[in-house]
Amino acid sequence: MWSQLLQQIQQHNFKALARCISLVENEATGYNEFLAKLPNTEATAIIGITGAPGAGKSTLTDALIEAFVADNKRVGVLCVDPSSPFNLGALLGDRIRMSNWYNHPNVFIRSLATRGSLGGLHPHIIEIMSVMQAAGFDYIIVETVGVGQSEIEIAGLADTTVVVVVPESGDEVQTMKAGLMEIADIFVVNKSDRPDADSFVHNLRQLLAPTYHNAKWQAPIIKTVASQKQGIDELVNGIQKHLQQLTESDKKYWLLAERAYQIIQQQRMKNINKQQLKTAIIAAHKAGSFNLFNFIEHIA
Repeated sequence: MWSQLLQQIQQHNFKALARCISLVENEATGYNEFLAKLPNTEATAIIGITGAPGAGKSTLTDALIEAFVADNKRVGVLCVDPSSPFNLGALLGDRIRMSNWYNHPNVFIRSLATRGSLGGLHPHIIEIMSVMQAAGFDYIIVETVGVGQSEIEIAGLADTTVVVVVPESGDEVQTMKAGLMEIADIFVVNKSDRPDADSFVHNLRQLLAPTYHNAKWQAPIIKTVASQKQGIDELVNGIQKHLQQLTESDKKYWLLAERAYQIIQQQRMKNINKQQLKTAIIAAHKAGSFNLFNFIEHIA
């Protein structure tokens, strides 16, 4: 089954790709062996789109799809949404903004639920990205849910991380120094037709100035109005420039190391169940002289 699916995926069969993603999501029998046999497909660029809710990430993603398709590129899109508390499915309906592409032969769009992942990304996002890379896309766009930690996590997964902000994000930008400033390869000030957009860009550039010192890559600030397709060509050029310099730096290997670390961490935590931990803690408490660190030592 798996070998047939891989063959169909490489032939650009989107139904097979969708089925394969579902099987990997649900850890179907043999999925680990399937992943281990995937071909080396590092030529596919992974673009992370992140930022606060309401910044226009979905509209910007839609505009990027249009630009890439116009250049005869194949595009895969993973949209990570919050989970429904009832069935753990994707909660938001933002994909309606990309409805023009659902039947396009060069575009594949898949919504993924976070499934309770604290980081805001799907727990099998790395495996799913690898499956999509095997499908021969030129670009894979990962749009995150934008819950905070997901912005930091996407930096360890994407070749190019695009952080989307809006002119009203003044106070929010002040808090970016803790991490968001460092992970952005490109800043996009969307909805830049709003008042004070130029002032916001100036202030953002001032905040970024210290990070430019001796930096090999200086994150550009690109103004867009995604709903009107303004600034999209400049953004595409910025992405391509960053991807080009990425091949000449060791960041690519740090990205691979980060992905390897997350997969190892996930596999080693696989048999750790919170309910079982709680039961074991209750039993240890009743036995007396409970020590958390001694308990963990025996569990590990």
